[in-house]
Amino acid sequence: MELDFITENAIIYVLMAWVVILLVAKGLKLQNHGFEIKAYSITYKNYGVQSVLTKVLNRTRRGIRIFADVSVVAGFLMMGFAFWFLINNISTYFVEPSEFAELTLLIPGVTLTSSTSLTYFLLSIPIVLIIHEGAHGIVATLEKIKIKTGGFAIFIALFAGFVEPDEDEFNNAKKISKLRVIGAGATSNVIFAFALGLILLTNPLFAIILPEPILSYFYDSPDGVLVLSIIEGSGAEQAGMQPNDVITAINGVPVVTPLDFRKVELTPGETVTVTVLREEQELQLPVVITPSPDDLERGLIGIMRDNAFSYKPVLNFIEWNNPQLSFFLLWLWMISFFIGIINMLPLPILDGGKFIHSIIVDKISEKRVNGIMWSIYAFTFMVFGLNIALSYMKSGWFTI
Repeated sequence: MELDFITENAIIYVLMAWVVILLVAKGLKLQNHGFEIKAYSITYKNYGVQSVLTKVLNRTRRGIRIFADVSVVAGFLMMGFAFWFLINNISTYFVEPSEFAELTLLIPGVTLTSSTSLTYFLLSIPIVLIIHEGAHGIVATLEKIKIKTGGFAIFIALFAGFVEPDEDEFNNAKKISKLRVIGAGATSNVIFAFALGLILLTNPLFAIILPEPILSYFYDSPDGVLVLSIIEGSGAEQAGMQPNDVITAINGVPVVTPLDFRKVELTPGETVTVTVLREEQELQLPVVITPSPDDLERGLIGIMRDNAFSYKPVLNFIEWNNPQLSFFLLWLWMISFFIGIINMLPLPILDGGKFIHSIIVDKISEKRVNGIMWSIYAFTFMVFGLNIALSYMKSGWFTI
């Protein structure tokens, strides 16, 4: 009950934390050390970023040059992948709803409400932003575009990082130079995610977010979800289900991990067909769904199940004995990968919008450029917004 209260009132705790942060910032007089403090934001600007970026560039110039060129190609690929995923996901909602990938915006206190989720998010975001903005800055330095400042901003519960190039130098730069600078941030995030992903392939937890055929190539799949015990008087007991049965499907929907139970809508009073393995024999059991004691509209099969993820990595040379570290690295991977991909969508505040604008700006009149860009923005917003809307239509308001 206490945890439910905290979760339901997470936005209040976020606002309270923000007030404390503002008071501490004022008390430490951070405004005298490069910080700009307002009621709704704290911004830090560092005017010495250029010298740091120059030192890094001088040591790795050849590698940065290759990275900059790759960023242009990667920018197009990431934008294409983002559109393909979002459009395909909409189609999946209507064709095969159980496979629809639910999406939401990560907003602390609103969609991020559990203390563990908030912790992993707050630990991951600074790393991702440093990589992203550092890549913008170092490629801009490579292209001889001056960096005026670099820093970060916190808007109550939202976070942003930035490097601020000299506007005139950026606008006067070659088109290819602009594309290199713009594409570098998202590319660095995705490259980092791939590198981290190679390590996480040794972790059983990473299997829950991998698609086929990658999943079956790197992991040995479990047969299903193990039944630990049967709830007395439940539909499962009446159907003859037993402890140590392994549930492999419900109404034909494959069940491999505990997360797969979410793919099946269980309505109290209805009868579902549960497929189980018992001593290597497959059985079909008709189970009457019983209402949950906590929520009479939510249905239960009537079992206590093993909630462990029993995927076994083929590359099993790292022992993962710390679940907190595993979850943190999983969060870091997800945020880095998806910020990289989503950031290349052509929307006004994202790199994808700047990327497309830089391509067409010198080819046609400014009026036509604005018309084309707003048409692209509208289409992108519609596709992205529809994914969010369908997610809530499927599952209602959900938080993490």
